[in-house]
Amino acid sequence: MGKPTGFIEYLREIPADRAPLERIRDWNEFHLHMPEPALKTQGARCMDCGVPFCHTGTLISGMASGCPIHNLIPEWNDLVYRGLWKEALERLHKTNNFPEFTGRVCPAPCEGSCVLGINAPPVTIKNIEVAIIDHGWANNLVVAEPPEKRTGKKIAVVGSGPAGLCAAAQLNKAGHTVTVYERADRPGGLLMYGIPNPKLDKEQVVLRRIDLLKAEGVNFVCNTEVGKNLPAEKLLAESDAVILATGATKPRDLPIEGRHLKGVHFAMEFLTANTKSLLDRHRNGDFIDATGKDVVVIGGGDTGTDCVGTSMRHGCNSLVQLEILAKPPMDRAADNPWPEWPKTYKMDYGQEEAAAKFGGDPRVYFTTATRFEGDAKGQLKAVHVVSVEWKKNDKGQFGPVPVPGTEKVLPAQLVLLAMGFLGPEQPLLDSLNVERDPRSNVKADHGKYTTSIPKVFAAGDCRRGQSLVVWAFNEGRGAARECDRFLMGATDLP
Repeated sequence: MGKPTGFIEYLREIPADRAPLERIRDWNEFHLHMPEPALKTQGARCMDCGVPFCHTGTLISGMASGCPIHNLIPEWNDLVYRGLWKEALERLHKTNNFPEFTGRVCPAPCEGSCVLGINAPPVTIKNIEVAIIDHGWANNLVVAEPPEKRTGKKIAVVGSGPAGLCAAAQLNKAGHTVTVYERADRPGGLLMYGIPNPKLDKEQVVLRRIDLLKAEGVNFVCNTEVGKNLPAEKLLAESDAVILATGATKPRDLPIEGRHLKGVHFAMEFLTANTKSLLDRHRNGDFIDATGKDVVVIGGGDTGTDCVGTSMRHGCNSLVQLEILAKPPMDRAADNPWPEWPKTYKMDYGQEEAAAKFGGDPRVYFTTATRFEGDAKGQLKAVHVVSVEWKKNDKGQFGPVPVPGTEKVLPAQLVLLAMGFLGPEQPLLDSLNVERDPRSNVKADHGKYTTSIPKVFAAGDCRRGQSLVVWAFNEGRGAARECDRFLMGATDLP
């Protein structure tokens, strides 16, 4: 596992990102690469820890601890340290179908549970992961590997996001004929339209992998919404099995006064239209423009950060991000011990960019919006906000309570609602009459993925609710395994 004394000899280093004020002038990826000697040094920091919690992939206190797809992290850290890049890539692909995706967008729960992280900065696992796969692509080590024979079984995967792509890749590897249905004009789901290009390049990274899947025999059918322009009954009749991987795309709304005003949008409306316009090679006005506007982003998660970064690239006039929770501590709190995911303060790329241009972190904590104010033409012009404190109600439940005298009015011509997602959209599930859980997700046990409808499986956010890309990988691979077992009586899929 790397150099036995490496964790003592070497400090944690990560590659520099492009300067914030430079990168907001384009839509290119902002991460830079480290030279190979530096990567070897970082691989050497992986200690002989005995029990590598980095790839445990469990839930502790409701959060991921370790890698949910159980990447063989110590093994490929050691191989990188020794300069064996091809072997490192082989180890990485054993557990991860698309490490170029997780290496760019995963929040790295593996690093949160790194044993070295108990009392020192953890190993740079995520950076080494993306370096391995990018090295593989650059040196023609990633090639199409179609199955030697076909089983004659036809499988439909509904949704081409991370769970659907993993399920399709694994089932194709097993020799089944797989068709992936996507309602958008391009495959990729969340990876294509939910994550901005500066964080995950669509043509150089996402479509490159999809083209490889096509070369291996996976069929993609876009502009097709199952349950709408393709009847669910027809799909079931023509398939030996169906995997639902539609995601959890129903956004959480904020039904306060003025919600109807022009200029108040869900985050995904903003992000999707922006990426589509970018990929279509023209800015024809068919997107929500933040140029010259005072922007308020409501929500402090990854989607909110993406709204901040996209608004900065449009050239917004000002930006405020409202967060109803407290500002996280700089270091782990006593009730957030290792190996839990560390809930500590950090500046993500969007906040770094806003701080560089406007002079400070745009996030305002313990704050919520109470009213949207418009002009005579129905156009948003301001957001009324108030500070909150969290108290228990008469049922003993914690909730935000407004603090009198803290009301403020923020100028705003654009508000982006990035407060998370409530579950999958229901029309397709209604047409199938599939059983759902109390949170409106498809009811299917983790590890089995079987729904109430024979030969129909469910994986990813439509089954577990909004989660990480790496959990979608876990579920897509797991659903493929159980689907293969259902079709063949046994399975060799991991």
